[in-house]
Amino acid sequence: MAKDNKVYMSALEGKKIPILTLDNKWHQLFTQTEMSPEIKELADQLNALVERDSKLRGETKDIKKLKKKLLGEIVPLRDKAGKSDNPAIEKEIQDRTRLISECNDRIDSYSEELTELSREIYDVDYKLMVETMNVCYERLHDNTEYILELDDWVSKVRVELKKNIIHMQEAEMENYNLYSYMHQIFGPEVMEIFDLKYDPNRRHPIRRPRSAQDGEFVE
Repeated sequence: MAKDNKVYMSALEGKKIPILTLDNKWHQLFTQTEMSPEIKELADQLNALVERDSKLRGETKDIKKLKKKLLGEIVPLRDKAGKSDNPAIEKEIQDRTRLISECNDRIDSYSEELTELSREIYDVDYKLMVETMNVCYERLHDNTEYILELDDWVSKVRVELKKNIIHMQEAEMENYNLYSYMHQIFGPEVMEIFDLKYDPNRRHPIRRPRSAQDGEFVE
């Protein structure tokens, strides 16, 4: 079974969680195991939140640049207004003051939304991490059981292999002895007639008669 959610909460307390969908190593996890529907859904939610967060931060940066520009333009305009009663200059100052106020409002609004987004990103990222841990843990558990089964099979086969190697060596030794005695007793000419050949270095099989009537030999 996967760990309880409270265990993760305790382990992660005070620690920074990376945004998983932005981590290439997280994606590599799913080259080893399948991504569950829950993980796909959470990943989509997280990507949407991160995209919105990135957009707002970019727009906030642009607005702050515009605000800085407007503030820089007001100073010389006020100098001109002090030297002249030109209503057009006052209108320009008012327009820039209004735009600066709008910039401040948008910056404050974006700041509030970014704060909320940070909380949502953390929550979804945390859920995604827990679901990822659950899926990977289950896969690890299944693989471990499979490995243990294979290990048991290999152990049994290894024992059988050792036994069969011994049996094979005993049979080879018996063939070698039989052939040696027959060669000594009947001589090479008789062995040649019966086409009985044996090469112990190559483990060449001894040919034997297929039938006593036709005199054919097979390996």
